[in-house]
Amino acid sequence: MPEQSGKKTARHEWYSIPEAAEYLGISEPTIYRWMRDGFLSFYKVGGSTRFSQEGLDAVIEKTTGRKEAEAAAGQCAACGHGILLDGHLQGTGRLYFKPVRTKFWVFAESLVPTKAKVCAACGYVQLHVDTTKLRRLVPEKRDKADE
Repeated sequence: MPEQSGKKTARHEWYSIPEAAEYLGISEPTIYRWMRDGFLSFYKVGGSTRFSQEGLDAVIEKTTGRKEAEAAAGQCAACGHGILLDGHLQGTGRLYFKPVRTKFWVFAESLVPTKAKVCAACGYVQLHVDTTKLRRLVPEKRDKADE
């Protein structure tokens, strides 16, 4: 029962199978397949199947396009400020990123140079790597069983 004092109470939204399919923009057979494969979390309430909004939102994946990624790289990840100063992090030498798993036969060094940018407004430091070289080194995903 909602409180009368004017405070908002947390309301948990539940979706039936047809509502979940409509929310995700997919067919009901896809909902059943995802349930069977364990891809989609669901709850049994008596004889009914229900989905939480958080569970439905969790199956939505976003793939960032190159232009959107380049635009995001030009802004501070912490405060959104648009003035980032280029630089390098310095230790006993340059910093490099090395992927845990690389392709078996690659005729190139597996270390990827990093660049650093610092936000002039808040001081947040962001690291960026050469994504072209990184894509050449990292094997394509086959399926989740290989991970």
